[in-house]
Amino acid sequence: MTILQSPLTRIGDADAFSLIIREPNQVNLPRNGQHSENSTHLALADIMSAMSHALDLVEGQPAGHCIRCCWIGTRIGQTLGLDDAALSELYYAIILKDLGCSSNAARICSHYLTDDILFKRNAKTMDGSLPQVLRFVLQHTGLQSDMSERFRTVLTALRTGPQMAKELVETRCIRGADIALQMRFSQTVAEAIRSLDEHWDGSGQPCGLKGETIPLFSQIALLAQVVDVFHTESGPRAACTEINARSGTWFNPAIVKTFNELSADTRFWHDLAANDLQAKVLALEPGRAKQTVDEDYLDDISKAFAQVVDAKSPFTAGHSDRVTNYTDMIARQLGYSPQKRRWLRRAALLHDIGKLGISNSVLDKPDKLTDQEFMIIKQHPVYSGDILLKVAAFSDIAQIARGHHERLDGNGYPDGLTGDQIDINTRIVTVADIFDALTADRPYRAAMPREKAFAIMDEMVGQAIDANCYVALKAAIAIEAIDLAQPAA
Repeated sequence: MTILQSPLTRIGDADAFSLIIREPNQVNLPRNGQHSENSTHLALADIMSAMSHALDLVEGQPAGHCIRCCWIGTRIGQTLGLDDAALSELYYAIILKDLGCSSNAARICSHYLTDDILFKRNAKTMDGSLPQVLRFVLQHTGLQSDMSERFRTVLTALRTGPQMAKELVETRCIRGADIALQMRFSQTVAEAIRSLDEHWDGSGQPCGLKGETIPLFSQIALLAQVVDVFHTESGPRAACTEINARSGTWFNPAIVKTFNELSADTRFWHDLAANDLQAKVLALEPGRAKQTVDEDYLDDISKAFAQVVDAKSPFTAGHSDRVTNYTDMIARQLGYSPQKRRWLRRAALLHDIGKLGISNSVLDKPDKLTDQEFMIIKQHPVYSGDILLKVAAFSDIAQIARGHHERLDGNGYPDGLTGDQIDINTRIVTVADIFDALTADRPYRAAMPREKAFAIMDEMVGQAIDANCYVALKAAIAIEAIDLAQPAA
């Protein structure tokens, strides 16, 4: 594979390498199917449980982590005798506990010079004791740096450790709570997410809450998280040992007692490891509740998850919104109906959701990527498609997300599609994505003026991008410029 040595190598938000790949992938997929324009009335639990797989990616957890935590925590809530309304709030607080997880990824990467996803995954096995913290910092800081830079970074990490930990957790939890509110969840759900990392003895973050001042749902969610992490890594005995070791420090002893009662039944562990666990979670009372999602709510969910994606890197802040705006401008010029434009805006909002599975050490790298790093970047549209396919409400936009880095000449990725194999909706999002990538700041170059971006894209017509979509974009941009130049009435 040959990659040109120029600033344009990174066109496309650290990703549109499809512009310059010289060896096409020979794997082809069928062309995109037709989307549905019918009003959507789907169960909220179906959508949230499926979308939680995106949150698992950014936390480096094995697929289904949030769903397993939801199962554990809801079973604890049932055993504690919570009523249906409380169980519903607990259910969504746990399944969405990691909503803010992308917001501290870039800072982890830059402060520790590490892979943020691996860092987050391994951090979940620590109990916070000083020996563990010291060992963790030494094992995860600056591993790809030279000796002097690594030494300086380790010293900085140790010196600023407590304050940095507080800030990272605070950013994550506050952001997660805010996004939960934007998705129309209650203040109770938001507060549970905000206080997820507080500990029973007051040693947690970010506020040092203690005992009963910690929301009950936060207490249950954190315990469920630790159970799943240790059960997934080492089995039931390790999970039980860890929970009981932290009773009275991290966890409310009464909730630990309830967990011990549940865990004594082998069926609890059998269900937790079952392949049909997601179906079991949806069959729980909160999952069966008649909370449906109409078109307006689906828009709100799409916008909220786009914020999760864009928070991953300072260089992608607002990217999904801008791509959505350009996509809509093109679709309007091409005569799309309002309903079809609305559907396509969702595809644009969520096209990069797979970036949650890519480390910021790659996304934000200011230099040329290695071949291995490039292969990692090429996975993000695959992740996007896989996540959206899990969501019935978004399955008809999954192929757009998977295909937004394909080229008409077959030199794109991940599937090397050519010509008519790339449908018009995907072509629209591709043009919008490239235009925003060129006209926004990136870690490897400053934003380009629109005129320069158009000059570059002129050379791509018929090879990488669709001529009609590109003409529509230029026309829409010209109309926008005229409108902006008009004096206010």
